This record gives sequence, structure tokens and C-alpha cells, in this order.
Amino acid sequence: MSGIEQSEAKNPTGHQVWRLRKTVVMVGMMGAGKTAVGRALAARIGVPFLDSDHEIESAANMTVPEIFARDGEPFFRLKESQVIARLLRSSCCILSTGGGAFLAESNRRMISEQGVSVWLNAAPEVLWNRVRHRDSRPLLRTANPKATLLSLYENRVPLYAEADLEVLSEGDVSIEQMVDRVLVALATRPDVLEQV
Repeated sequence: MSGIEQSEAKNPTGHQVWRLRKTVVMVGMMGAGKTAVGRALAARIGVPFLDSDHEIESAANMTVPEIFARDGEPFFRLKESQVIARLLRSSCCILSTGGGAFLAESNRRMISEQGVSVWLNAAPEVLWNRVRHRDSRPLLRTANPKATLLSLYENRVPLYAEADLEVLSEGDVSIEQMVDRVLVALATRPDVLEQV
């Protein structure tokens, strides 16, 4: 998608008009708030919100855990890359990705070339508090899910750090406050989002 394609909208209050020039891709660990913050950000600036995991589930008519169980993680990662590529070619939007999507170098390059990546950086304890009571995380179906989460965190942070923008996600910060933080970060990229 070229930078010429644009999406303009008013936020629900009608006070601010935005022009989104590139898709904003939310990246980070499971539990960082990519979906919740991404959905609220999309509503605030008046553009569509999409979730790559949801798009994969819709196409496969299976849940992500079911795809992992039946076809394995490599198959899922291939489909994930294909879906992200398709969504980046469509209209500008806010796109939430699964925690592993940004690990592939080809995905990082594709996202940076066609959109902008925003890393929601949450500490391990914040992540654990958010995901420990959920059974929808196939990578945490281990004997010691907390240790697994910590290991994933240590391995992934250097790759998440390659994101175009970083926003801290603390446990006591509301979703709306996180949207404010993301908008501050995006304000440094007028090629992506500008106030009109």
C-alpha cells in the first residue's frame, strides 16, 4: 500500500480529525494489551480494527489452539504471515497481531515497509497477571506456564525492541491512558498519522 492511500475520520467526540496514512500494527507479548488497546485506538481515531489471529480463525474455521494442535506451530506461522501481508495491503487500519508474529524477520520487514509497528512493552509480572487465568494460550500449555512465559519474554524482547515505536504498558494504566500513550508515540510519525 502506498502512502497516498489514506483514511480520514473524526473520533467519537467529533473534536479531532485524523488522517491515517499507514496501518498501525500492535506487537508484543501475550497479555500486553494489543487487542484491547488496538480496538480502543481504532475507535478513538475512527478507523477499522482487525486482529490477525481472528482473521486466521475465520479463514480456517478453527481456533488458534485447534490449529496449533492439528497442524503445528510452523503451519500456523506461515498462515499468520500470509494474513498479515493481506491485511497490510488492504485499507489503513489498526492491526493487532499474535505474540509470535513479530519474531519472523520477514514479518518485521514487511510491517516496517508497509505500516508501522508499535511495541506494547509490559513487564513479565504484568503479563503473568493478565494471562494466568486464561486457557486460550497454546504456548502456555506446559507444566510450568509462568516459567514458559518468562522464557518466551526473554527470548522475544530483543526482537520486539526492533519495533518502530515503543509504548510502556504498566499494570495500573487504563486502556484509554494507553491509547493516549500510543497517540503520543504516533505523533512522532506524521507519515503514519497526522492531525488535520
